[in-house]
Amino acid sequence: MSIPVALRGDFDATSLRRLARGSKNANQARRLLALATIYAGGTRTAAAEVGGVGLQIVRDWVVRFNAAGPAGLLDRKAPGQPARLNHEHRRALAAMLEAGPIPAVHGVVRWRLVDLAQWVWEEFKIAISETTLGRVLRKMGYRKLSARPRHHAQNPDAAVAFKKRSPPAWRRSQPAKLPASA
Repeated sequence: MSIPVALRGDFDATSLRRLARGSKNANQARRLLALATIYAGGTRTAAAEVGGVGLQIVRDWVVRFNAAGPAGLLDRKAPGQPARLNHEHRRALAAMLEAGPIPAVHGVVRWRLVDLAQWVWEEFKIAISETTLGRVLRKMGYRKLSARPRHHAQNPDAAVAFKKRSPPAWRRSQPAKLPASA
């Protein structure tokens, strides 16, 4: 049987219950009440029942509480996967975007995400999805802009003749006719 991790000595059951009562975070309050059970002389099993978890989770709470106090029992944001492109990769990507594609070299006349993902693979051997690359470019301050398509033989003067005229948005209403009194 293993020896349980000892709780820090600068708190007691009443102070933890007081902190739980004042907490705005329900999960933190639940964890504080479970640890207050241990401070009051209860077993780790009883604390697990109060917290609605298993013994290993109670041990994890004790370790977090010992390290950071009541703030250690707040929910933390998961770190997530590290970024695939580092600062150097992003700088090279920005330079590539600013220079624009060379049709003879790159085979395209404008950059698409699929083309940039292929370039990142060829240059750095990093596989990145179009969605992730679009998110990275957006964080770098780039926006997807595309020119409005226009037919090469379009006559701008002829287009004016076909424009619809909309009535003015505001018109003065007719005065209300009052019924004749009898």
